[in-house]
Amino acid sequence: MSSVVGSAILPVITTIISIIRTTVFYLSFAVWTIFWSLLMILFIHPFPFKFRHPIFVKTWAIVAINLCRLICGVRWEVKGRENIPDKPCVVICNHQSTWETFFLQTLLTPQTQVIKQELLKIPFYGWAFSKIKPIAINRKDVRQSLHQIRDQGKAALAHGVWVLIFPEGTRIAPGEPGKFSRGAAGLAKAAGVGILPIAHNAGSYWPNKGWLKKSGTIQVEIGPVIETEQLTVAEANNAARNWITDNIRQIN
Repeated sequence: MSSVVGSAILPVITTIISIIRTTVFYLSFAVWTIFWSLLMILFIHPFPFKFRHPIFVKTWAIVAINLCRLICGVRWEVKGRENIPDKPCVVICNHQSTWETFFLQTLLTPQTQVIKQELLKIPFYGWAFSKIKPIAINRKDVRQSLHQIRDQGKAALAHGVWVLIFPEGTRIAPGEPGKFSRGAAGLAKAAGVGILPIAHNAGSYWPNKGWLKKSGTIQVEIGPVIETEQLTVAEANNAARNWITDNIRQIN
């Protein structure tokens, strides 16, 4: 009887602990984000653009993911770092949660990324984010967005800045990736650079639906650069999606 009662109580205790840890994390994260965003807004202007990301954004992201690690037990393991080229290129990653948007800021710098315009309206975070000139697109205007990604992305790459794109456009539950937009592949082809594919399973520990965090180790796989010179935009896009799809399956 006692073992039955214990097995029934254990999930309840686990859920309560998870609620407490997640609540503490979000409170800590909110305080850190507001504090650091104010510092960025006040002191970022004298810094040249290429130094803004490594000094301000990367620092903020390092603290954010480590808060989650220390409080919620969300760790990570990265394989394939040797595949990261010396010269910045277009980075394509599957999108499952908020975690990878933080982590990738710590992996590649200086960096800009394609985001939806609405993010810049978030108090403190959005105001600070605007200072590093992200490629903020209106997702309702697909044609204009593609032109914006190509033009602003080429300018960033020409100045030695990595360009991060989540081609699914929105968060997808763990499993196979969703439909890939060709904007990232089109940018890589137009700029004459390769594509660095990255796969992960962050959604298993930082779920998109629901706010509770689950302790465990996120697996991040960095693939070899996909050279686009001899490929069409469609072929480059398919090559990136196929690599990410295969590696998500292996991770799962």
